[in-house]
Amino acid sequence: MTDKLDQLGQDAEFDVVVVGAGNAGMSAALFAAMDGARVLLVERTGYVGGSSAFSAGTTWIPNTRHGAAVNQDDTPGAVRRYLDLAVGDRAPAALREAFIQNGAKAVERIEGGSEVKYRARPFHPDYISDLEGSTLRGRSLEPLPFDGRKLGDAFRLVRPPIPEFTVLGGMMVDRDDIAHLLNMKHSLKSLAYSIGIIGRHAMDRLKYPRGTRLVMGNALIARLLYSLIQRGVTILCNTELEGIERGASGIEAVTLKQQGTQARIAVGRGLILASGGFNRHPQRRAEMLPGANPEWCPGAPGHTGRAQDLALEIGAHFGSGGLSNAFWAPVSVRKRKDGSTAVFPHFLMDRGKPGMIVVNQQGRRFLNETTSYHLFGIAMQAANQDVPSIPAYLVTDQAALRRYGLGMVRPGGKGLAPFLADGYLVQADTLDALAAKLGVDPVNLKDSVAKNNEYARTGVDPDFHRGETDYQKGNGDATWPGPNPTLGSIEQGPFYAVRLYPGDIGAATGLVTDELARVLDKDGQPISGLYACGNDMHSIMGGTYPGPGITLGPGLTFGYIAGTHAAGRAVQPGQAAVA
Repeated sequence: MTDKLDQLGQDAEFDVVVVGAGNAGMSAALFAAMDGARVLLVERTGYVGGSSAFSAGTTWIPNTRHGAAVNQDDTPGAVRRYLDLAVGDRAPAALREAFIQNGAKAVERIEGGSEVKYRARPFHPDYISDLEGSTLRGRSLEPLPFDGRKLGDAFRLVRPPIPEFTVLGGMMVDRDDIAHLLNMKHSLKSLAYSIGIIGRHAMDRLKYPRGTRLVMGNALIARLLYSLIQRGVTILCNTELEGIERGASGIEAVTLKQQGTQARIAVGRGLILASGGFNRHPQRRAEMLPGANPEWCPGAPGHTGRAQDLALEIGAHFGSGGLSNAFWAPVSVRKRKDGSTAVFPHFLMDRGKPGMIVVNQQGRRFLNETTSYHLFGIAMQAANQDVPSIPAYLVTDQAALRRYGLGMVRPGGKGLAPFLADGYLVQADTLDALAAKLGVDPVNLKDSVAKNNEYARTGVDPDFHRGETDYQKGNGDATWPGPNPTLGSIEQGPFYAVRLYPGDIGAATGLVTDELARVLDKDGQPISGLYACGNDMHSIMGGTYPGPGITLGPGLTFGYIAGTHAAGRAVQPGQAAVA
């Protein structure tokens, strides 16, 4: 492994060059290396991991052996039916079929030849769980935790998680850790578990700037990095893709720039673009995501769209017809002490829990708080066309805030002063006073709360059907004593609110490819030697979000297809790679 472009020299040649070191790019590089290719991985930032390192690391891959261990009844036919209903004609069915046929094989191959390891959770529903073919378990995998100390000096290359998702000065926690930490006063098992991970973190901080017990997306990226190093893949960080040379036979070379060094690198077999999509491309963002402030984007800074621009110059084109050009989540925003912006995605911990409602700037509820974060973000933007709904307000009372937290405010209800001082958290003793501070109609807000409290007693939300599907119920509180695990009364002052914005968490619109991940020109012909995967590739989900991990799952699968094909091993569309 090298991190200096000048060490490679002019006209160095690699079989496969991969641009972008997130989950998709690192996977593609690893698969190509596993097939014996000499691989160069190029990353424009100083870290590997991209937004994948910020994520939960959840990877939606149906019909794996891990899935069968928790759900023996799932079948490719059921997956196909579900995706046909969820995605429809928003994306080509042939790409979905390639995903269905190759996803499990990608998992099997990467686990068999590297340190990347997954497991399935016992309960992790598809997001549109009322559709035929959906399932409650088995399709979403998560990476096993990883000991970052194994990376040695390369640990510095792993993009740190969002600070607000860590505790105790850099200790990563996943959903199991959180459950134990919240329960350690009531369970000896949880106490012992919590002492173990906290003690490990305390020892880490004596030698490292942050914890080395990595979970979720950080664990996935660290496992990929460790595997790439073992395979001898050359990695260049802080390196820009400046040009792509296309000749009569296809992609011949790329021009790279690192600090003051520029070099031409010959490409023997294939160039794979996995740079994360267009989300921080100023022009493309304005065209595709009108009204979405870049400060609401919780993604990593690398996805500038530069690689896509260069592909467009040599004949590539963007897809169309999707439900949305991006994937979304409601986020709250706060300035850190160092002046940077903290963007907190409200995926799971608060908005769908009992005692929480979301209102627009008139003080009225306008959506189902337990819907998927993607549909939540789309609903905010749609509602805003008629009634100001950006920002919206996530409203709760003292009891729910203590139980679940609120955005960046931790459960327990302590340490509120800094959040109140900078305005991130709004507090008032009465609903009238809260309405005044938010600038909403107090009559509407009190009416919204009164209706919520009535629905909490009956368990039925006739307005927005909150908590009716299995997925939505899963977003609630399984220990809640009421008739609906997502509905609880808001009645114990003081009352609180945070502002919510639609934050784009990834690009759905990207470069058009075929089932082999080859980039197509406007005539539908492959540009020889050019591939795309991850968010550089037009989403096979057509801008829909059918389940947890539907960016990382296709990213892994088409990274497998692209890396394998570029390395010279035959892959048949919709079939497994042929050894």
